[in-house]
Amino acid sequence: LSGEDLGDAYLVGADFSAKNLSRANLSNSDLSYTKFGDANLVGANLNETNLWNADLSGAKLRDANLNGANLSSANLWRAILSGADLSGANLNNANLSSTNLNGANFNNANLNSTNLNGSNLNNANLSGTNLSRTNLSIANLSDANLNQANLSRTNLSGADLRKAKLNVTNLDQANLSGADLREANLSGAVLKQAKLTVADLSGANLDGANFSDANLREANLSGAKNLTIEQIKSAKNWEKAKYDPDFRTKLGLTPENEDYRN
Repeated sequence: LSGEDLGDAYLVGADFSAKNLSRANLSNSDLSYTKFGDANLVGANLNETNLWNADLSGAKLRDANLNGANLSSANLWRAILSGADLSGANLNNANLSSTNLNGANFNNANLNSTNLNGSNLNNANLSGTNLSRTNLSIANLSDANLNQANLSRTNLSGADLRKAKLNVTNLDQANLSGADLREANLSGAVLKQAKLTVADLSGANLDGANFSDANLREANLSGAKNLTIEQIKSAKNWEKAKYDPDFRTKLGLTPENEDYRN
């Protein structure tokens, strides 16, 4: 089946488990409920394909074209999607846990309520993407582009967001407890009511970030850039966070409070 033209086909419920479909054309086909477990779909054309409720667990989808595909409720557990084009794709409620998405393009995709627990999204393009209520706990998002993405109420606990681009990103009520945000760009980000307990924001750019009612207990803000007193004091437990000595003085914190964990 490698390289075969199956475009515009009706293949609902078909079984392609472990088949070699590399570089196959499946564009505009109806593949809902289809089984692709452990299949080889490297470089396949799945543009505008209906993959609703499809089983793609363990499938190899490196460099596949999934532009505009419907992957709602699909199972992509352990799938390999590095370098895949998922721009404009619908991944609502899909299971992408432990998936390799290194360098994948999700520009303007819908990832609402998607399970991305433990996935590798290093250097992925997620700009403008809807990730509301998504599970991204312990996911690798280092160097990822999340500019203007919607991450409201998203679970990012323990996530690696080092050097991530989060410019004007909506993180309202997001769970960032224990997240690594070192040197991330959070310029203009909305962090209202976000949980940032024990999060590491050292060296992050926080120019114009909104921390209103965010929980900063034991957060590390040492070396943070463009941080103002007004920003910090709009948050909760700000006096329990870690700051540079000179900024602590500006906040009115005494030397006795230097150990932010007490």
